[in-house]
Amino acid sequence: MCGIVGYVGKQKAGPILLDGLKRLEYRGYDSAGLAIHQRKGLTCVKKTGPVINLFKETEKCELSGKLGISHTRWATHGGVTTENAHPHVSSDGLFAIAHNGVIENYQSIKRFLLGNGYTFASETDSEVLVNLISYHYRKETCDTDKRFFESVRKTLMHVEGTYGIAVVCVDYPQEMVGARLGSPLIVGIGEEEYLLASDVSAIISRTQNVVYLKDNEVVSITPKNFTISTINRESVDPIVDQVDWAIEESELGIHSHFMEKEIFEQPVSLENSMRGRFSDDGSTANFGGLNLSSQEWRGVDRILFCGCGTAWHACLTAEYLIERFARVPVEVEYASEFRYRNAPLDKNTLFFAVSQSGETIDTLAALREAKRKGFRTLAITNGVGSTIAREADGGIYQHAGPEIGVASTKAFTSQILLSAMVALYLGRLRDMSYTDGCAFAKALKQVPELVARTLEQNEKIKDIAGRYAGYEDMLFLGRQSMFPIALEGALKLKEISYIHAEGYPAAEMKHGPIALISDKCPSVFLAPKCETFHKIVSNIQEIKARTGKVIVVTSEGAEFPADLADDIITVPDAHEALQPILFTIPVQLLSYYIAVERGCNVDKPRNLAKSVTVE
Repeated sequence: MCGIVGYVGKQKAGPILLDGLKRLEYRGYDSAGLAIHQRKGLTCVKKTGPVINLFKETEKCELSGKLGISHTRWATHGGVTTENAHPHVSSDGLFAIAHNGVIENYQSIKRFLLGNGYTFASETDSEVLVNLISYHYRKETCDTDKRFFESVRKTLMHVEGTYGIAVVCVDYPQEMVGARLGSPLIVGIGEEEYLLASDVSAIISRTQNVVYLKDNEVVSITPKNFTISTINRESVDPIVDQVDWAIEESELGIHSHFMEKEIFEQPVSLENSMRGRFSDDGSTANFGGLNLSSQEWRGVDRILFCGCGTAWHACLTAEYLIERFARVPVEVEYASEFRYRNAPLDKNTLFFAVSQSGETIDTLAALREAKRKGFRTLAITNGVGSTIAREADGGIYQHAGPEIGVASTKAFTSQILLSAMVALYLGRLRDMSYTDGCAFAKALKQVPELVARTLEQNEKIKDIAGRYAGYEDMLFLGRQSMFPIALEGALKLKEISYIHAEGYPAAEMKHGPIALISDKCPSVFLAPKCETFHKIVSNIQEIKARTGKVIVVTSEGAEFPADLADDIITVPDAHEALQPILFTIPVQLLSYYIAVERGCNVDKPRNLAKSVTVE
């Protein structure tokens, strides 16, 4: 996986590419590189480590070219070395490529190319692509104007796997070629300049007009124009979209980390997620893009949610909310497992894909499998124009704004909020009364204010975090809708602080995990005011009887024994549907401050990348 940025225009490409890479670094930061077309051919500069290392390396070079490609890498094939960094140059020096994805048949292609005199300097599958382009270029007999483009197109006809690529050629000083299959690629349309990127955040500083390439499309870009066709030579009329957020939203501002910024943005992001989505009478939710009639919704017998990582936890929360308030059975699947199972599904099952980026390859594959089997598909995604958003039959945009931190925060709470709104909408279509619907909707509208109140405890939570930063194990425990939040709390802590953490249903602790309890393994309990509150108190007593330290997150006004916990964090007492959102905020802050106390790189945790576009 990686971030790709390409540029062709009237300005020097180097500074523009480096700026784009810096904005894309959350997609991969093992190594970075660029290749710029100059008078004497291609100048390629690569460096392991963060993009700042590449900045320093390019200061030693004279980069005057106005056409170039660049890349920041998250390793899949081959270790983190300069040789494995992108862009890769063909062994004859004619081509350079930046590639995102996995070429599954690269070994057989590599054997073929070795037999035809090509050499390889890296362990990557990507270098196979650039040498295969060179091979077809040597054989190509079409018009000179099309020779470069046709060499790329013919190469892709032989590829199995996924790719988003940007390619430049020594013989074509004013042309860049891009293509995608299963990995995002976007054309940016500027003033007398064009850009190619794997994410709009890389190019938003230069243009808000973009074209989202579809699978099996190839684009040729020059300083004056661009043309798109399919891999089978069918002409494509581009659809120009406009990015609906400003460059300032992707900048750090006054905050120390993007994760901190995005945690504190949640009152605004939640407000934006629900803006304009309630009925005039205030009794239900409205969604403009579901593309299902009320009658079709009433015909749904079961809903299947699919997601990965944090989105999967949002799916689990959606299960509790929809079953509780709409009385519709819900199943949750890991997207990465769904298409390899042959799960029996009722014909009236509705498929929901949840993905912040809208490009998660496992979730996209699950969506396509559901469509192949004839199910209606919907999506909850933050990525306007993303592949999942385009391929689903309908969906809900989160409108949470760009999320740069690798560990998802505001996108997660937005997904929960929208799931609650789906529960309200579906419940009102079934047996939820007008009065209950009005109360539910009124409660949801209070979310931004209640989250803001919860965030006011950040200094208290920071102090608590300082006392637990030295531990290497931690348990997160909750019941009912708090169980997915326990899972999410454990995931956040693992992701950014590297502390081993596990999430469990609180009642399941005594069926095995209690063996881990000691004074070296603290527990975080999520204990809202609810029907299981006293059961959770009993679970906490079991921990304390075994010298375990306990942090409790509970509702204001809950009658919690003060001497039973080492630390207590309270959230506003609220409607049952709001509790998963409110209880998420303290576990996000706790994980964040623990990671900062441990000196971890919060926004760029080791081995992780933001948008997982490879299997």
